[in-house]
Amino acid sequence: MIGRLSGLLAEKNPPQILLDVGGVGYEIDVPMSTFYNLPALNEPVTLLIHHVLREDGQFLYGFGAADERAAFRQLLKISGVGARTALAVLSGLSVADLSAAVARQESGLLTRVPGIGKKTAERLLLELKGKLPAALDGGSGNATPNTATTDDVLNALLALGYSEKEALAATRPLPPDLSTTEGIRQALKTLARI
Repeated sequence: MIGRLSGLLAEKNPPQILLDVGGVGYEIDVPMSTFYNLPALNEPVTLLIHHVLREDGQFLYGFGAADERAAFRQLLKISGVGARTALAVLSGLSVADLSAAVARQESGLLTRVPGIGKKTAERLLLELKGKLPAALDGGSGNATPNTATTDDVLNALLALGYSEKEALAATRPLPPDLSTTEGIRQALKTLARI
């Protein structure tokens, strides 16, 4: 299996590139997040590869970062999610945004991705919960450290009839060391000011 390729960038035709590795051109599909960070043509580039062997061919998917490839692989494990859908998700959301959406069970971000409806988004959130690598699941600096409390506060606000958007806006500024009761109290104060 191919795990990494280094060579010269020969062509850029989103979402596919052609990478010249020692005179052999490899066609590689990449998410737009990787595509936008590629150098100019004929410049050296190294990509982490997910190699797929099927009856009808071999397919290469390239990523500029290990966390992108790990998220792609987790998406592929979900029944009904193919490589095109996984690439679309990673093209529409950064890995940090995907991780935050999963931690908060926020389907709104996923439904903005072309081809992802509400039911598919909810299934993705359910299937990915707790399955992203530790570096992805709450590992980014902008995620709330106490995700369990935040989730409890978010669910309480939703049960009280607030929209998902309102509930998320109220839980974002909460400090990490709050109890659930105090978190709900502060979130309600925030909502009263909106």
